[in-house]
Amino acid sequence: MEFVDRLLTCTDCGGEFIFTAGEQLFFFDKQFENDPKRCKPCKSKRSGASVRTGTGPAAAGLSRTETRTECSECGVETTVPFKPTQGRPVLCRQCFQAKRPAAATGVAEPSAATTGILAATVNVGHATASPEVVATSVQTPQA
Repeated sequence: MEFVDRLLTCTDCGGEFIFTAGEQLFFFDKQFENDPKRCKPCKSKRSGASVRTGTGPAAAGLSRTETRTECSECGVETTVPFKPTQGRPVLCRQCFQAKRPAAATGVAEPSAATTGILAATVNVGHATASPEVVATSVQTPQA
């Protein structure tokens, strides 16, 4: 089945909006039977997103919450695009980016348990498998 962008009319504001081919494919996959009746801004307003501060899509023209707070690392006053929760550290942009490269690279040292399991997985079934690696790496529950 081929989907083509269609122009629909919003039941709330009367404006026209595009029901894209991608959205139609999503509706088809989810087995939705009806087309959308409201444009995205009207749908957001109806769901109450404009009433709750800081929620709703930015594409609908709603602004994000900016909270002034102090960085947990360096103590500099900063603004963050969320409401901080108690007990969790809040970082300024510089401290956040300084910590991010270590996590973003995705290269972490494997733990000893992970290394042993990987070695056991690779070596099982081969003549070179050492029984010590298999026995110490794979733990089976005792019945």
